[in-house]
Parts: sequence; C-alpha cells; structure tokens
Amino acid sequence: MEATTGSTVRTVGLNRQFRTGTEKLTAVDDVSLEITAGSVVALTGPSGSGKSTLLHLIGAIEQADSGTVTVDDVEVTSLRRAALARYRQRVGFVFQRYHLLPALTVLDNVIAPVLPRRGRTDHATRARELLDAVGLAGRERALPAQLSGGQQQRVAIARALMGAPGLLLADEPTGNLDSTTGGQILDLLLDLRDRHGMTILLATHEQAIAARCDRLVRLADGRVTEDLDLTDGEDPADTYGRATQLRL
Repeated sequence: MEATTGSTVRTVGLNRQFRTGTEKLTAVDDVSLEITAGSVVALTGPSGSGKSTLLHLIGAIEQADSGTVTVDDVEVTSLRRAALARYRQRVGFVFQRYHLLPALTVLDNVIAPVLPRRGRTDHATRARELLDAVGLAGRERALPAQLSGGQQQRVAIARALMGAPGLLLADEPTGNLDSTTGGQILDLLLDLRDRHGMTILLATHEQAIAARCDRLVRLADGRVTEDLDLTDGEDPADTYGRATQLRL
C-alpha cells in the first residue's frame, strides 16, 4: 500500500449557523486552529458542541458562513463546485454509522467511491491491500450483514483510504462499538497513521479514546474552550487523568 503524506489544516475565524424556525443556532463560532501534518487530534465536547459541523466544514461537506479553511496549500472555502469535488477525493471520511451498501460485498464497498474516477485499473488490487491492512483479508466476498460492527467499521476505514488521503476525518468512529472493539479501531487508526503519515481529526465523546491522541481540542457551544497537547512525555495514566478532567 502506497505511503501518504499527511496534510496540514488551518482554520481562521470559522463560523457556521443553522436556522431553526425563526431562530439561528450557532454550531461553529469563530474557530481558529493550526493542525500539523501527521498528527492525531481529538475533538471533544458534549452533543451539540460543534464537533461534527467542524469536521464537515473541513471536509467541505458543509459550507462555512464566514472564515477560511486551508488544507495544505488549498483554501477550501474559496473553491467552486468542480474544485470542491476534486478536494473531497483527497479526504477520507469515517462515520459512526458505517454507511456500507448492504447489497455489495466487502470488496465492492471499498472500491465503490473510486469507480467514477478515470485512469486507474488496479482498484481491486488496492482494495485487497487495504482490507489486508485492516485485518480483513479473506472476507472480500462477505456481505456487510455477515460482519460484526467492528469489522464493518474496518471496511469503512479501508474504503476511506482508497484515495490515499492525506487527511482522515472520523466522526465518532467508535460510538457504536463496545470499549474493547473501539480500542481496537483506534489501534488500527494510529497504526495506519504511523505507517502512512496521514493527519487524523477524530470527534469523540470517549475519554479513553481522546486521551490516546496527540492533541485534544474541546468545544462548547461551537467555540474552542481547551486545546491540550498530549505528546509532552507524561505518564499515560497522568495523560488520561488530564483528559478526564476536561469532562469529555
């Protein structure tokens, strides 16, 4: 499987509001972040704090009302439709709900996102390499319903990596899993980062998951309220305790 160069991410004064009836709800409020290439950043905070919306803005799933998102040398918030589509092909997405197509095999689910692209004839080979990397070699012909939740999430991760993204956005990827399986999924993501260098932004409510990341950014009411470096060499138990104190 080919190596990946991690992306740098920068947001400046990012804002997003939604209208509910006659009122406006602020989901992301003046968020400015600098994220270094190859880092794993946990976005934490209560439901409604803006974690998912921030990921959607960075991934160009939603459009910001104001502010900028720059990934590497691309100012995403200024792109037009065709350029946005090309940008999204450089980003991997993993969600809490696996969004696998039930009628397709595991192999075809992994291949599906790149079928519209031209110029590649080795989709199946790469998909098999990715399934091997996520521990699912030999399950290529299985249907999603024949897999456990953890296995389905592994398929979703393999699918997200088909385009060799420099940036992986994971929205509660362990939220539907028990703690042991969730830990295994994080092990997998960290291992893939170590081997291939991608940058990972991970939204999570889970203390143990967030504490194992390089950095913890806490959101409340759409604003950044804590930004904690977890790579300062402290004992892991102390790091876990500090993350716990942030009331994930």
